[in-house]
Amino acid sequence: MKKILCLLCVFIFLTLSIKTNDEVIIPDESIRIRVIANSNNSYDQMIKKLVSNHIEEKIANLLIDVENIDDARSVIKDNLLDIESSVANILEKNNYNYSYKVNFGYNLFPSKTYKGVTYNEGYYESIVVTIGEGKGENWWCVLFPPLCLMESNDNNMEEIEYKSFIKEIIDKYF
Repeated sequence: MKKILCLLCVFIFLTLSIKTNDEVIIPDESIRIRVIANSNNSYDQMIKKLVSNHIEEKIANLLIDVENIDDARSVIKDNLLDIESSVANILEKNNYNYSYKVNFGYNLFPSKTYKGVTYNEGYYESIVVTIGEGKGENWWCVLFPPLCLMESNDNNMEEIEYKSFIKEIIDKYF
């Protein structure tokens, strides 16, 4: 009887303590970023990742104190040549001899499911960096509001804590 009661307590505790994924809803007034690789070969995908990481960080730093969409647009427009130059520098530094194109405007985005929410395909205000032929897999996120930064700062430490705590309870009683 004591074991059944302990199991019931553990089950109730787990049910109450498991954190469900928070839905990330992209606001209507947002600015996205999309980086499209030349192809799906591993080198092209690595270059895409380098470009996306660098550009995401660069623009996030530019937008760090921006509080509204109009100011975000202005900052991006004012720094578009610098963003293009950054892409060129990354490609050159990695001896990557493909062309690239940076476009800020309304661009087509494929559908994407993230944390249980599906975002529809459509035209969204965004910066799109197309590398080479742009036939590879793409990466995209939201620059404003800064959902990309929130995603990259998510350490998932809670999961580790829950697992170790549960293991301690099981070890203690069984």
